[in-house]
Amino acid sequence: MADVLSPSAAERLARARADLRLGLPVLLEAGGAAALTLAAEGAPPERLAALARAGGLVLAVTARRAETLRARAYDGDLARIAVPEGADAAWALAVADPALDLATPLKGPFRTLRGEEGVPARLARAGIRLARAARLLPAVLLAPCARPPEGIARLPAEEVEAAALAPLAPVVAARVPLAVAGTGRVHVFRSPLEEAEHVAVEIGAPPRDRPVLARLHSACLTGDVLGSLKCDCGPQLRAALARMGEEGAGVLLYMDQEGRGIGLSNKMRAYALQDQGWDTVEANHRLGFEDDERDFRAGAEMLRRLGFASVRLLTNNPGKVRRMEEAGMRVAERVPLRVGRTEENARYLATKAAKSGHWL
Repeated sequence: MADVLSPSAAERLARARADLRLGLPVLLEAGGAAALTLAAEGAPPERLAALARAGGLVLAVTARRAETLRARAYDGDLARIAVPEGADAAWALAVADPALDLATPLKGPFRTLRGEEGVPARLARAGIRLARAARLLPAVLLAPCARPPEGIARLPAEEVEAAALAPLAPVVAARVPLAVAGTGRVHVFRSPLEEAEHVAVEIGAPPRDRPVLARLHSACLTGDVLGSLKCDCGPQLRAALARMGEEGAGVLLYMDQEGRGIGLSNKMRAYALQDQGWDTVEANHRLGFEDDERDFRAGAEMLRRLGFASVRLLTNNPGKVRRMEEAGMRVAERVPLRVGRTEENARYLATKAAKSGHWL
């Protein structure tokens, strides 16, 4: 009975995500090493001070953020920065959050670790992945730990690594009458790693034996709901639905991947950086993210679960076509979706074309 009542790997991940968001540390373990791990965003000062007293405290940031900080990323995709004596939660947040760069321009010089120094890079990598999954800034504080405090969540690094490959779980499906076509069915899927619910909206009754007209659309609260003129997301969503309504069939994949997968809070941070003069790609890099953090494998998996083997993909993004095919979903045709250009988003669209290769 004890095994049945014990948490599964997915449940341990869920708890670890929640604890990081609450400002609680989690214990990450790998290869005989262990480290108490605390998200830099929202780190309670008293807990950070306790970690610092334990000795060997490091702040792990992605290579993208390290580049902005002029810190050496000896580990390739991340940098382990030795936290200087006397550094507090305000210091950690200032290093992690580029929104504070103008307010605190004098940072460093930093001593970054390499090789076997300090907390292993594998644990730092797992911590950053957990912070991303929790929709926090991709920066974590880690301290070596031989005797963890009572009640701390413990998580092997391999469980964090394996979760990215875990399949989506279908939750429920129900009929929803839609203005564009009269008939529709909404299928909800959940991700085991992130607090995400992805939705497949089946319009009409698309046949499974030929390519389905499909749109892989990332949730955009500002564009889809609030009518923001800063992006073209809302017009693209409405145009895709209208096209499916005209044809009488299609599938809209509405993915819970706000802000190209960085989450709403970090997307707003990126917008604040754009107000300072950075373009959308530069803003993501300064935050510590890649140009696009979305996982399109989830979309391909949803389509397969619905019985589709190929798509006519409504997109201007070559990355979607390539990554859907890499995920095993054949793209029989790319259907252009050129709508939503405004004076306010002209620079944004130009950046997507120049830096991300969008066909605009």
